[in-house]
Amino acid sequence: MRFIKDNYYHIYNRGIDKKRIFYTRGNYLYFIDLLRKYSIRYSISVIAYCLIPNHYHLMLYQKTDIPVSRFVQSLNNVFVQSMNKQLNRKGTLFEGRAKSRIINDEFYLMHISRYIHLNPLKHNLVQNLLDWEFSNYHECIGTRNGELFDPEFIQAWFDTKSNSSFACE
Repeated sequence: MRFIKDNYYHIYNRGIDKKRIFYTRGNYLYFIDLLRKYSIRYSISVIAYCLIPNHYHLMLYQKTDIPVSRFVQSLNNVFVQSMNKQLNRKGTLFEGRAKSRIINDEFYLMHISRYIHLNPLKHNLVQNLLDWEFSNYHECIGTRNGELFDPEFIQAWFDTKSNSSFACE
């Protein structure tokens, strides 16, 4: 896929053989820290993210000509190296390269933002989205002040639309 400036992308990947990629709370927090670090380095805006024990979903906006693929490659490589060291293992952690889809219409944009944040419910990890800490759902609805979300996106898509509530509710 060719990644183009000023476009949104849905990026996702899961553990090899559907095995876990996050084993501890620290693993989740480390991945989130890497998201923050590399989103700054590669000028990527993180619109939505959700980490599940055996996979992750990201909705990203590419702000420059630096392709999203470089961001994802760095993110995954550093995370895999760290997990291999922690688990005293070698080899890949993921099934393969991260999958990517360009988000090229408004309906799909809204669908993906909901889909990503609803994953903890879909996989029966929690009964209430407020109980899942490893997504930026809390930032999107204003119950947590985190850095990994785009307030301009929220304002542009939800405050100015006829329904001003966040699309995940």
